[in-house]
Amino acid sequence: RHNQASATMASDAPDADALAAEAASLDGYFSDAPLTPEPQYPPLNESFDTAVIITNLPRVGAAKIDKLTKVVTKLVSRIGALAATDDFPGVYLPIDEAKDESYGFAICEYGTKEEARQAVEVLAGYKFDKNHSLQVIPYTRAQDLEEVSTSADFEEPEPEPFRERPNTSSWLEDPVQRDQYVLREGRETIVKWSDGKTEPVVDYDGEREKQAGVAWCEYYTRWSPFGSYLATLVPNKGVILWGGDGFQKIARFPAPGVDTVVFSPQENYILTCNNRRDDPNSIKIFSIQTGKLLRAFPLYPKDFLPEGATMDQVPPPAFQWSHDDKYLARMGKDLISIYETPSMKLLDKRSLITDGIHEFQFSPKQNVIAYWAPEHGNAPAHVDLIELPSRKKLRQKNLFNVTKCSMVWQNDGEYLGVKVTRHTKSKKTLYNNLELFRLNEPGVPVEMIDIKDAVMAFSWEPSGSRFAIIHAENPNASKVDVSFYDMMKKVEGDSKKKNKGNKNTLSKTVGKAEAHEIAEINKVETLTGKQCNCVFWSPAGSNIILASLGESASGTLEFYDVDNKSLVVKEHYRANNVLWDPSGRTVATIVSQPIGGGHFKFAMDNGYQLWSFQGKQLHQESFENFYQLAWRPREKLLTKAERKTVLKNLKKYERQFDAADKERKRAEYLEKTTEKRALRSRFRERLAELRQFKAQQKAARIDLLGGYDSDDESNFVVKEHQVENILSTKEEVVY
Repeated sequence: RHNQASATMASDAPDADALAAEAASLDGYFSDAPLTPEPQYPPLNESFDTAVIITNLPRVGAAKIDKLTKVVTKLVSRIGALAATDDFPGVYLPIDEAKDESYGFAICEYGTKEEARQAVEVLAGYKFDKNHSLQVIPYTRAQDLEEVSTSADFEEPEPEPFRERPNTSSWLEDPVQRDQYVLREGRETIVKWSDGKTEPVVDYDGEREKQAGVAWCEYYTRWSPFGSYLATLVPNKGVILWGGDGFQKIARFPAPGVDTVVFSPQENYILTCNNRRDDPNSIKIFSIQTGKLLRAFPLYPKDFLPEGATMDQVPPPAFQWSHDDKYLARMGKDLISIYETPSMKLLDKRSLITDGIHEFQFSPKQNVIAYWAPEHGNAPAHVDLIELPSRKKLRQKNLFNVTKCSMVWQNDGEYLGVKVTRHTKSKKTLYNNLELFRLNEPGVPVEMIDIKDAVMAFSWEPSGSRFAIIHAENPNASKVDVSFYDMMKKVEGDSKKKNKGNKNTLSKTVGKAEAHEIAEINKVETLTGKQCNCVFWSPAGSNIILASLGESASGTLEFYDVDNKSLVVKEHYRANNVLWDPSGRTVATIVSQPIGGGHFKFAMDNGYQLWSFQGKQLHQESFENFYQLAWRPREKLLTKAERKTVLKNLKKYERQFDAADKERKRAEYLEKTTEKRALRSRFRERLAELRQFKAQQKAARIDLLGGYDSDDESNFVVKEHQVENILSTKEEVVY
């Protein structure tokens, strides 16, 4: 067998001469470089930017790891596509082999950096179950922690020394209860006191920052809702908060390019926006107390822009706060995204579906959202009231042939007014009506007022039941009418009889027991032939300003007392804004220009004027460049009933107020005459010194005069002469 196999192998072996001939024929086809067959792998990605670590997962035994992995994979896959391969599913749960259970964390890898960053934001604080809330960190952060030494003994760092925060309510302790306002003119930012009687006094003008060579404001300013903080915008740095005596620096929030800031109603949070359409973090939410960035949003929600529209054509939807800071909401496409604070997660993990929504507003005093949507398909236009967090629909009002709606809340949230612009079937003629909701009554009844004229303005009386509208047959008319309505009607008689059979009637005693108010709209009066395009109610109610504002307007200001029917007409040429102080004592009319708007053609008129609520001019200032005036708000501490009690007993305090006014005037007089009184005192002192000097020289003077004393009256002869002059005579004949 061996010989046979050897013979077979010899017959199969190639001939050496044949191989040599074949090699010679292929000469020139082979490279002289040595052959090194090494595999060509793709470049190794040594970055872990797409990976995250999810901690605070439940620890489970080996038998349940596969099930936990599937649950985690399903959760993280909602955010983006995982970087899964044949050997790696995209999620890995390490196992403690000694205990035969998981470590309580997972490593997850996404396809892109953006998805990993979004996972860190979205999953932070996510309730995995009732005992576990997830925490997520980038994998790169874990690599940084790897360098931290664990062998050294831990030394607890020394706590920072306690630094007392400035008293942000100190300005309320002013003995004469003055108000404050801030001015932005030129490069100056100035805060002034105003008492509505005397000239304003500077409180702080940034002198401390000027000496340090820094600017405490480079753009606009904003007061917080209760006046605790003043926010100044420095676009290169962000937003700076000031407060306390001397306006000390309290906090700074980094927001490059910021041009808008909004406080939450209870002063717990602050929202900044730079209005950059290409910035994924254009809008930022900060906690005021901690300074922590809670969440950032792009300028536009996902899929918000209509098909074919650009960002320049559609303004971004604004965020709105609920009255108690619990919710922050923004309108999206056919939905409202409502976020809970402080987690900034979606309420119930889902948005509120609102098909076709065009506008929404929070109630000023309740967690109620009002929104309207136009006609869509066979569905009519409608205004809806939604309660939070239950999402219960309190009321829906269907509307037909609607062109546009605008909603206005009364500041106490008792009423909601909706101005509806309707069209005829031909859509050639427009007309208006008002839909008025009563929020404090069962079932939220709605009443309607038909108005044939065009309605140009609608405004509620603060904390009252009255409202005013500007209307005219032609919206471009130079003369308009101003009508006042009241949601409550005064009636005489027994309130029980009036309320019988009317469930939507609300009555209360007014004055005597026989006078009552019932829930019924009534027209109070109409002022005709007015030159105005805006109305501004006093915060104290009763008084209103009918103003003609704008470039082409006359600048007429009509101070009207709705209760006493008194009218005072004034003028501020080219005024473009009217601002009441929070007490309703003083009102400012303003001619201002935008910051960075280039040349302002009405710069010669820039400035402001202060008026009393009765129309008396108190103060006037003019500036070359004037940008802003803003009154410092006050928190209302009295209830509506307490305010009515104060007004009812106002005469009891008249003596106290008169005495205070006399004391103030005396203090002003003493201050003004301080130099005169000091000069008079110095003159009297000098006169006394000269008399004393003269008395000391008396003996020498008598000796020089030969014993004659000029001060002795016995040396003089006194003679008296009487001279009578007749100034006038008058004769009367008496019969």
